[in-house]
Amino acid sequence: MLKWMHVKNLALVADAEMEFGSSFNVVTGETGAGKSVIMSGVGLLLGARAGKSAIRIGETRCEVTGEFVLSPSVKESLRELFEEACIPLPEDGLLLVRRVILPSSSRNMVNESPVTLQTLKKIGSFLADGNSAHESRRLFEPAVQRAMVDRFGGHVSALEAVSSAWKELAEIRKEIEDFSSSLPSAEEHFRLKRDAEEIAAADVKSGEDASLEEKHLLASNAKHIVETALSCADALSESDDSIADRLGQIRRSLSELEKFDPVHASRFLASLEEISALVNDLSATLSSHADSVEMDEGEFRAMEERLGVLQTLKRRYGPTLEDVLAHYEEIAGKIDAYENAETRRTELARKEKEKETLFLEKCALLSAARKKAAEKIGKAVADELKKLGFLRAAFSVEITPAPPSADGADKIEFLFSDNPGVPPMPLREVASSGETSRVMLGIKTVLADADNIPILIFDEIDANIGGETAICVGREIGLLAGKKQVLCISHLPQVASFAGTHFKVEKHSDGKKTLSQVTALAGKARVPEIARMLGGGKEALRHAEAMLNANKPGKQKG
Repeated sequence: MLKWMHVKNLALVADAEMEFGSSFNVVTGETGAGKSVIMSGVGLLLGARAGKSAIRIGETRCEVTGEFVLSPSVKESLRELFEEACIPLPEDGLLLVRRVILPSSSRNMVNESPVTLQTLKKIGSFLADGNSAHESRRLFEPAVQRAMVDRFGGHVSALEAVSSAWKELAEIRKEIEDFSSSLPSAEEHFRLKRDAEEIAAADVKSGEDASLEEKHLLASNAKHIVETALSCADALSESDDSIADRLGQIRRSLSELEKFDPVHASRFLASLEEISALVNDLSATLSSHADSVEMDEGEFRAMEERLGVLQTLKRRYGPTLEDVLAHYEEIAGKIDAYENAETRRTELARKEKEKETLFLEKCALLSAARKKAAEKIGKAVADELKKLGFLRAAFSVEITPAPPSADGADKIEFLFSDNPGVPPMPLREVASSGETSRVMLGIKTVLADADNIPILIFDEIDANIGGETAICVGREIGLLAGKKQVLCISHLPQVASFAGTHFKVEKHSDGKKTLSQVTALAGKARVPEIARMLGGGKEALRHAEAMLNANKPGKQKG
């Protein structure tokens, strides 16, 4: 239940705090007094959007804070959602929601944790079910009627099975569509096959071009490489005055030094021997490399031809050799798909048939469950409508085949007639606004035992009714409040008199600014307000007191 709400600078309300009762809460006041602002505040706590127009004129922000008391079952329903949003689930069952509305943004807090508006709206959907005169018109929509039947029947698992099967069927159909659209034409198949044969004939190896280019560079400059290598080898050890000869001269000089400085000369001679060995090794290596570089003309031409083939492939299908190989794999797949298209089509058609059969089986199970629920809800709502003044009304739920979708293959239509002898017709075609409001109330009363939502909101759902019918509506809302917390805006004294908690909204103006004030009424303080709603005067005061005494919570009878 919603325990309390604090509203600050919301539309005409500067500051208001409301302590709600656990059963029937009513908000009354003159037209235009600001009653809807109270419900707007509740809506904000439940995740409704708000723009800067919600901020009271002259202020820079508005705030709405409220505390909900969660039952164990509602807490369990919210557990997965809280885990996904990384919000600690309140162990004490108290849920504090705070909205701060700024001109260009808003902040949303749940138990001091920031949340997105989408998350808050999801949380709100587990807490309250809103109904207004406008919402009652939504009762005409087939999707809303279908949802009500599924809610009453508890078809969550059956709906999930249908939705999952529909998704799988849609995926295989998308695969079939993608396969058909990706198949090459006969002309394209011919071109792809020609390209594949060209690449296959070349027998391309990854990295082959880099290796060949390195060898080609060597072969193209073989003469210069040989001449340079031999010249360097000659300068190291072969020619007169070579480095090796000079090292020999140095060796002889150090041998002379050995007579006078044997310790150092010995170390110098050892180093010189190492240098001499390195010079000789380098000379031999250069000579050997010069011998290896030699290449015959035929081998060189073959290398150039191969490089030409690779360059052509890279130009056509590259720019790199790896791109050429990737292109080959791609077109080979397209060629295979084209040449084996019939086999693939047969396989996909088989899978589609399997998925379609499974989907239709799940739809049939859901349809059977809906028909059982439709029969029960039709009878239960018809009984409720009699309590709401439709003594001769007929109500039923018709289920007919509909194009398959993720919601099944049923069209669900609420049928209604308030005239004996007239067959029930679709509700949207025959019900007046007042009748629709009462039908909505009847359905909500029936659904009260079928779902876990703890709060019902009625925003002028009693519009366009009066007299004895209004008393019936008030009594039924009062009985419904024995199962759920009810928040209701009403213009009718007959309805308001059944409430256990009463708030009055008044508008005051000093000529410069206008404010709405919310006052909690209890006991005798309710009499003047009910009398005002009755039209005013002494007789209205006596009538109001009698009405309140007769309709005290606990006195209502179903």
